[in-house]
Amino acid sequence: MLIGYMRVSKADGSQVLDLQRDALLAAGIDANHVYEDLASGSLDARPGLTACLKALRKGDRLLVWKLDRLGRNLRHLINTVHDLTTRGVGFQVLTGHGASINTATPEGKLVFGIFAALAEFERELISERTKVGLASARARGRKGGGQYKMTAAKLRLAMAAMGQRQTVVSELCRELGVTRQTLYRHIGPDGLLREDGQKILLR
Repeated sequence: MLIGYMRVSKADGSQVLDLQRDALLAAGIDANHVYEDLASGSLDARPGLTACLKALRKGDRLLVWKLDRLGRNLRHLINTVHDLTTRGVGFQVLTGHGASINTATPEGKLVFGIFAALAEFERELISERTKVGLASARARGRKGGGQYKMTAAKLRLAMAAMGQRQTVVSELCRELGVTRQTLYRHIGPDGLLREDGQKILLR
């Protein structure tokens, strides 16, 4: 069985689900098997997604319009899809940057496997850099604290996110671990690099 999930960030009527619903129905999903949320992707409580995940059974396939409709962040996304795979449930993205992901096919499994491996690699790098930075700070007599530094990896993510109209800047800053002031010092609201951002990428 095909089951669909769709989400928009705002429930005030400024965003609608029509485009996502049309794409899911065109993919062959019955209208009664489409779940929805009107909530930010960063929220833990999404009743539509919870009900959707509970409804999935072995052999089913979960479809979303775009990759960012499902996960709060990369880690949540990968954990969710891993759980689905363990349960024998497929996952497919219809459009956008994740359109090549379809865990029901060998190619799609490979793409998502690479995706997950890169995310794990990035987490390990961040952890390693944090430990080195704290050790260096302690050696200089400084105590470790919150790190609000913009890195090349964070900057590339910010550039991609700021180019999307649905991006909420406060949520992006929280995800990247930087302040709004730091973000705008390196990148403009349109996603274009500013002088400080260019310096980071040219290092």
